[in-house]
Amino acid sequence: MKRLLGAVAAAMLAFAPAAQATLPLEAWELYRQKFVMPDGRVVDDLNGAISHSESQGYGLLLACLAGDRTSFARILAFTRTELLIRDDGLAAWRWDPKATPRVTDINNATDGDLLIAYALNCAGSAWAMPGYTNAARQLARNIAKATFLKRGSETWLMPAVSGFSEKDRADGPVVNPSYWVFEALPVMARLTGDNGWLKVQATGLKLLDTLAKANMPAPEWMSVKAEPRPADGFPAQFGYNAMRVPLYLLRAGLGEPGRLAPFRAAWANGPAIVDVRSKQAVEQLSDPGYRILVAALACAADGTAIPQEPKSFVPTAYYPSTLHLLTLAMLSERYQRCM
Repeated sequence: MKRLLGAVAAAMLAFAPAAQATLPLEAWELYRQKFVMPDGRVVDDLNGAISHSESQGYGLLLACLAGDRTSFARILAFTRTELLIRDDGLAAWRWDPKATPRVTDINNATDGDLLIAYALNCAGSAWAMPGYTNAARQLARNIAKATFLKRGSETWLMPAVSGFSEKDRADGPVVNPSYWVFEALPVMARLTGDNGWLKVQATGLKLLDTLAKANMPAPEWMSVKAEPRPADGFPAQFGYNAMRVPLYLLRAGLGEPGRLAPFRAAWANGPAIVDVRSKQAVEQLSDPGYRILVAALACAADGTAIPQEPKSFVPTAYYPSTLHLLTLAMLSERYQRCM
């Protein structure tokens, strides 16, 4: 664990924060026009047109990367008014325009909280606005207080305040590897002076490296009660949420070949939902927002050029479109040779 912490610290020095990437304004405008409502709500169109802390966090981050201060402020206003309503300072995760009250699940989702904090820091740094930076710092402290789980030398990032602990589940604690937004963790450590964030980073990397040794791409939900395994009651799949994991590793500069190998193997025949035990594809995926993830892995591995088609952004559905823009921004910053 000490060696892994050292590697994390080295990565902090060796790589500029991904938040400094530039997203082409025209691509962001297409995304904004389709998914960002005039009141700042970011819509998950294939999920009943709901919004959630994740969509708001992604919207904020993309607005920052595109340099769109007006949209950032609008998205933040909705987020603060409608979701940042919990007593612990975290965001309620689910907002449904067809329900009364609109918040239909007051529980938090830690990835959404982390994305919001990271985006606030991005905006504060990019635009010299200390109010945003201070808000990011306070939210980061709230996340650490409410969701860090220390077990021996490891510090786990719990997916939510409620529902996943040893008290809540027979196989608890249960974690979601895709909630480790790796590029954000050292930023939160610097922002707060809390090295617990680096321990969270090291614990997440250790988990992925353990899975890589077993040639297993990360399943969405994992029991870490004993040896890590797919959690009870969830499909043992490298699924929609988990496909963010290799992207987050690449964006953070942590995409070591061995760590990425299970993901490349899972997508050898194109992007797919994969059963992590049988290694068989459950569902093939065709959206360019998923195809560019496969291309990005090939680029990182051996410099393979990105195909022309996914280099042009045309919005489809909220989630793959979001991954598409995050990948394009990352390729522009870190892998220009493939573009």
